[in-house]
Amino acid sequence: MGRIFEVRKHAMFARWNRMAKQFARVAKDISIAVRAGGDDPNGNPALRRCMQNARAFNMPKDKVEAAIRRAAGKEAVDYQEIVYEGYAPHGIALLVDTATDNPTRTVGSLRNIFSKNGGNLANSGSVSFLFRKMGVFRLAPENIDQDDLELYLMDHGLDEMGESTGEKGEPQLVIRCAFGDFGQLQLALEQRGITPISAEHEYIPSTPMELGEDEAKEVLELIDKLEQDDDVQKVYHTLA
Repeated sequence: MGRIFEVRKHAMFARWNRMAKQFARVAKDISIAVRAGGDDPNGNPALRRCMQNARAFNMPKDKVEAAIRRAAGKEAVDYQEIVYEGYAPHGIALLVDTATDNPTRTVGSLRNIFSKNGGNLANSGSVSFLFRKMGVFRLAPENIDQDDLELYLMDHGLDEMGESTGEKGEPQLVIRCAFGDFGQLQLALEQRGITPISAEHEYIPSTPMELGEDEAKEVLELIDKLEQDDDVQKVYHTLA
């Protein structure tokens, strides 16, 4: 087991209203999970996952509970999860993961952002083959026997496991599985008494692409603009 490869998290730009955006993203995830499986986390693994991720972002408990109540109410917004595909400058492929109540508005906004920043929105299937959809769990490594855990998880869908760091440089273990094995691996961690820092699906690029600093900056500027859009949950890219 070594240091797991992760596409770099661009720290070149100050995040636009980072905390508010994270809270809004988690609230949408909660809404989708509650509408699909109910508001009881004991019987809704997707909601439990959302609540774990809320803690990872230091989202206050009262905001989490309020989001669950709103999602369970009659006035809850019916979000659609849609992944858009496109290209950034210099041939970098992008997947834009959205949660929207108005796809017409969303696609118009994304097309405008792409065109103004040297990219273009592409047809479905244009770049998705360059990514693998995977379940990704991040763990605090303290008090974990990594070799023992790796052997245990091999029987529960583990694809790869390695060391990484969080946004503040703190050590983390990153565990990946095929997306179809997400629930099985989540249950295996729960049975071991391990609560992940976060548990999400991510699109992992099969062949990341290296660019020079100036070219990479152009790509990152587009990604930053996309991430600022209210309907965008996450942006995945093939930039190494």
